[in-house]
This record gives sequence, structure tokens and C-alpha cells, in this order.
Amino acid sequence: MTTNTHPRLHSTTTGRAITVAAGAAGALLLWSVDTWGGIELAVRQGDTVQHVGAVAVVTAALVAGAAAWALLALLERSARRPARTFRIIASAVLLLSLAGPMAGIGLGARLALLGLHLTVGAALIIGLPGRHCR
Repeated sequence: MTTNTHPRLHSTTTGRAITVAAGAAGALLLWSVDTWGGIELAVRQGDTVQHVGAVAVVTAALVAGAAAWALLALLERSARRPARTFRIIASAVLLLSLAGPMAGIGLGARLALLGLHLTVGAALIIGLPGRHCR
């Protein structure tokens, strides 16, 4: 018989994994709506045009989620108010990341890419710390 001696740790880990997955799923859903609506998501990188596909959207969201989770874990070990500190840092990173969508080709692509960034950012900033983290 196995006894879970840290049910809160398991609950927190599960909740955070679900939050990261939900951010990626939300971005994928928004990407789907945008592409079905006829918006071609593409960005200019130098002289080349890079099309933004579903795999890139999910991968970027999962990488951002993993980085945010790692930051929060570090802050929980070192900061007096980890949730507050996390939200401040993550909000600043989100704000800086909004420059990326400006490379989008066309107003529709720029707005769609902004929406993707904000969707993932909001999910992580609000959801990762949860109620357990002060």
C-alpha cells in the first residue's frame, strides 16, 4: 500500500501541468480559429517568411510554460512572496514578448499572434501560482 505523504505537492504539480497544457490548448484553439477564418499566420525573419503552424504554436506555448514553471519553482525556494514576484517577472516577460508579433505579415497576422501571446501569458501568469502559492 502506497501512501502519498505530500498530497499538496501532487495536487500542485498536477494543477501546474494542467495549466501549461491549457495554455497550449488555448493557443492551438485560437490558432485554429484564426486559420479557419482565413488569416495566414506568417512572420518575416530577415529576408524570409516563416509560416506559423500548429506544431510551432504548441511547442512555443509548452516551452514558455516549462520556463515559467521553472521560474516559479526557483522563486518558491528563494523569494519571500513567490507568487507576487513571479507575476511581476512573468508580466514583464510577456510585455517584452509582444514585440515578436510585430514581425507578423499583415494586420490580421499581427493581431492573431498578439492574441496567441496573450492567451498563453494570461494562462501562465494567472494559473501557475494558483491558490497554494503566496
